[in-house]
Amino acid sequence: MGHTAERLIPDDEDEDVGDAEAPLLPRRPGLMARTAARTRRHLTALADLIMPPLCRGCSANLADHDALCPACWNQIDFIRPPFCDRLGLPMPFDTGGKMLSAAALAKPPIYDRARAVASYSGLMRDLVHDLKFRDRHDMRRLLSRWIRETGRDLIADADLIVPVPLSRMRLMQRHFNQAALLAQDAAVGTHLIYAPLVLVRARKTKPQVGLTRRERQKNVAGAFAVPERHRAEIDGRNILLIDDVITTGATVGACARALKKAGARRVDVLALALVTGSGTEPA
Repeated sequence: MGHTAERLIPDDEDEDVGDAEAPLLPRRPGLMARTAARTRRHLTALADLIMPPLCRGCSANLADHDALCPACWNQIDFIRPPFCDRLGLPMPFDTGGKMLSAAALAKPPIYDRARAVASYSGLMRDLVHDLKFRDRHDMRRLLSRWIRETGRDLIADADLIVPVPLSRMRLMQRHFNQAALLAQDAAVGTHLIYAPLVLVRARKTKPQVGLTRRERQKNVAGAFAVPERHRAEIDGRNILLIDDVITTGATVGACARALKKAGARRVDVLALALVTGSGTEPA
């Protein structure tokens, strides 16, 4: 069919040229556009020379930024179907349609669905720790891309994206909330409204490390709340809750309970990692 053609009209002529038709030629990029594209290529090449693409796991040379080498990729236990529709736990075989694990049937969570990129073990555990404790914000693009890909269905069903909040003391010590960084990045390019202030810590809690499931639940019970001034933003909405790691589900469960008490229609949970039984408990 050839190129789509447009009439090229000289700057000093009116568009109405009577019966004479201007020749039909494909439009070429303007000089400024070509110059900008060439400049971007040169700057990219210069940036790659100064900071070459490296594997985020082992620092091996790569062709592209924000990626893993094949060896590191194979060290991550990605969670792919089949999995439990409620808890996101891997299932041994696919029976077709939605499946529920024995754990979800025995004690359904307060939240509606949970999904995680990978099991909390091996290299994924190291990547989470690098982001959380070692200020490795250079990994945000890779981890956020995984979050968006894993949570595609949850993102499509949600209205607001909300991070699990940190306590003021923990935020002052760490200077950032890793869940908020992931939530903010996950909202980019979607219809989701990033709402970091609608959920807050209502009281101080002990660190969850080393606590049993029952102790974790007791520790975070009533620890989260939706401020009165933000309840209208929550009422009747579908919420996507973001955290870095789901261990027993106690923390995200307490958050979901507070959101639903404030009128949320449903609460889904999306995380980087999930303790599946084979993983190590998060620090």
